[in-house]
This record gives sequence, structure tokens and C-alpha cells, in this order.
Amino acid sequence: MNSTTTTTPTTLSSSSGTSSNNGANAHQVNASSSSLSSVDSSPASSTPSSSSQAHPSQVEPTMFPRQIPHNMSFSDLMAEEMALSNQSHVDIESLQKTKEKFDYKNLRPSHFKKIRLLGRGDVGKVYLVKHKETGRYFAMKVLKKEEMIQRNKVKRVLTEREILATTDHPFIVTLYSSFQSKDKLYFIMEYCSGGEFFRMLQKQPGKCLPESSVRFYAAEVLLALEYLHFMGFIYRDLKPENILLHQSGHIRLTDFDLSKQTVQTVTPKIVKGFFSSDKKSKLDTKQIQQFNSFVGTAEYLSPEIIAGCGHTSTVDWWTFGILMYEMLFGTTPFKGSTQKDTFNHILHNKLEFPKDKPISKACKELIKKLLVSDQDKRLGHKNGAADIKVHPFFKGINWALIRNESPPIAPQVTDPEDTSNFRPLVDSDEEDEDEGTAEQEDNSENNPFKNFAYTSQKKLSYGVDKLEPSQQDSHKDNKDAKESEVKH
Repeated sequence: MNSTTTTTPTTLSSSSGTSSNNGANAHQVNASSSSLSSVDSSPASSTPSSSSQAHPSQVEPTMFPRQIPHNMSFSDLMAEEMALSNQSHVDIESLQKTKEKFDYKNLRPSHFKKIRLLGRGDVGKVYLVKHKETGRYFAMKVLKKEEMIQRNKVKRVLTEREILATTDHPFIVTLYSSFQSKDKLYFIMEYCSGGEFFRMLQKQPGKCLPESSVRFYAAEVLLALEYLHFMGFIYRDLKPENILLHQSGHIRLTDFDLSKQTVQTVTPKIVKGFFSSDKKSKLDTKQIQQFNSFVGTAEYLSPEIIAGCGHTSTVDWWTFGILMYEMLFGTTPFKGSTQKDTFNHILHNKLEFPKDKPISKACKELIKKLLVSDQDKRLGHKNGAADIKVHPFFKGINWALIRNESPPIAPQVTDPEDTSNFRPLVDSDEEDEDEGTAEQEDNSENNPFKNFAYTSQKKLSYGVDKLEPSQQDSHKDNKDAKESEVKH
């Protein structure tokens, strides 16, 4: 095993096989994103940005078991994969052939077969696609350049590409490659066959979840937000429509076009633990840089964004509180009949809880502390996610091993092309795909999408549509059943 392996907060390789779908975003507030630093085509070359404000009351950020370095050999990677999945033996020859299949170069639309339309937005669409050579399934996001330019969304798509290329986390959707043709941009991402978290919520009794399920999903979202803040990003658009479900039932955050990258370059400080008996190091992931962009979804907007008084990463803790409330009660706490009414409720109304569904004292207390109008008094303002993870509501959560827990709801998927967890959509656009890609990407100053091309061989080498451990047995059972049917 490579001795230079290092770990970062909440970092672990994402399993192959899931991606993004933009659902109907009610009350979407349009605004231009702030400028973005130059795009780097390699995740390894991106330097995490975060606050330098260390604080003695920090708790230790979650450390997942491993981080795969870019120089890890294929044999070492497979040995580690075997250890994690408790496999006793492996066919090295077949694994080597698998590795060779992942040398994706000069990708273009013609390399993929469209299976079905998964989602559509105002400037593009998301498809389930199959890579013709390897048979591997992905989600392909296709955006029209002309419409993005006309709608002033160039910076947004570059922001999303930057974040997805930089991040590598089990609860954030994985970007494998991005490329462009003459008229379109393409994202090749993991396909999340469980569909939208929002759609799953709508199918539950009362459109809500029991408190135990809310605790599980909230914990996974919290880890994803902690990682984003550590990497120097503010999400700013957390809502059920922007959460996907992997086939395993675990969550993936998606849609980062409204996110913001901070310009701070100071590495986070490691400080001594809060308790005198605690010798472990603590890490501050709080973001203190303020922004004034008016972005987000109306019912989830924080008071500071509506008031235009500047916001920091604590805006994500407000939306986190709104998300928890909606998971519990099937509605948001400040929803009005109009957008103006919603804004007035957010700024002036007192937080109230429905009396027909009692929740625990710890749960109610956490939501109250997250939905504090004054961002300087909101839970998470001092030490980021560290403050929230130690709240009594999350007592008993094993943060480092939550990925190995069985989710409350297991998506039903019969085969790789089963899209029943997505809304049925008809692709009315019959135009042929723009097949051509330039031999060498145009990175001139005249091209607004310069440096867009990206491919991560490391992410692609994780495995062919690898299932989470909790799904491996059921996948094998389904395969055996199908083989039995053929024999008879």
C-alpha cells in the first residue's frame, strides 16, 4: 500500500454509478453568480480554501477510512478495494482488463447511447446514457452554449464544473468527465438510480419522514456540507430537489450552479481540543468571507440573503434547518401564498411547529438553533459543522461509518436501465447531437467556456458501476434469479 496516503475531512472515493437530475424548482430566484477563480482541470491541483479562524471549542471533523492518492498503483487500489469489501480473492487479469476500459480519451457524444431523458431545465437536459465501448451507465448533462450566454449563466456552469472537478466525496455526485462541442457542453456524471429525494418524500405518508429517518438523511447531508465548506465552497441551494438517491439509498448532493467559491487561500488551522482530556486535533471549517448575491429558492432563502446584508457559509445552516423541517412535516416553515409573503414570513414571523406531529425536544431545539435570523448567533457560526455534529439530536451517529449503515428507504431498481424512480418525461427534442469535438480545446480569451475539458482517471478507476456493500447481495440474488429463469 502506498505509504503517502493522507486523509481529509469526510473524504472518500465515491462509488460508480449515479448522477444528476434537475427537478421542478418552485419559486426559483434567478440572479447572476459572483465571479469564479480560473478553472483547474485536475482535482489534485486544487487547494482547499477555508476560514483561518480557529476556535478552542471545536470538535473533530469526520475522517473517513481512506483517501486514494493520485499515484496509487492499480494493484494497490484493488487490494484496498478487496479489504474494504471483505473479498477473499480477486481475478487480477480481469481487473487489469477492467482498468484498460477506463482509459477514456477524447470523449464525444457519439460514444454514448441515450437511454432516457431524466430531467430538463431552462438551458439543458439530463439523460441516462450507456458508454458504447464499456457498457457502463452514466448520467449525461447537456447544456446549450447559446442559451447559457443569452441567460447570463456562463459563470454558473463554470462554477458547477469547478466544484464537481474539485470534490471527491461519497455524498456528493461524482463528475467523471466534461467536454464541449461546437454548440453544447457535456457533463458525464454518476447515475443515481434512486431518483430525486424530493420525489421520494412526496410518496411518503403525509409527504414526510419519521424522526429516525430524518436523523439519518440529515447526518449525510451535514457531512457533505462540512466537506464543501472545508474545500472552500458555499452550497447556497440546499433543498430536496437537489438531493439524489444512489441505488444503495444513500444521498448525493447535486446542482452546484448557485454555489460560491471563496477566494481565501489560508489553510484551516488545527487547534487543541475543547476538553482538557481530549488530545485530538480539531479543525475549523467555518467560512467567514461575506457575499451579497441574491440566489436560492424562495422558501429556503435565509434572512441575510433577503435583506442583502451579506452572507457567509452559515447560510447553509439555515437551509439545513429548513430541510430538516420539511422532512419532518412535509412543508417549509415560512411558506406564503406569494413570494413576497414568503419573504415577509422569513424576515418577521416566529418559528412554529405543527402540533399534530410531536417531535423530540432535541430535534426541536436543533431546528430552532439553526433557524436563528441573526447569522452571528446561528448554530454553526462559530465552528461550522463541528458545532452541529455534537448536538444531542445526533447522539449515537457514527459519522465515519454512516456510509456502511442501511438507509431507511431502499430504492427499488430492477436493472441498470430502470428509471422508474424518476418522473416520466418525453424528449421532444429530436435534433441530432453535435457529434464533433475539437482535437484541441479552444482556450483562447474569446471562448467563454475555455478550460472546460476535464477527465478524472482516478474516479473512473474506482470500478464498474460498483454497488455499495448493502446492495451487493441483492444484486447477486437478482442476477441468480434471472439466470435460473433462462435455464428453465
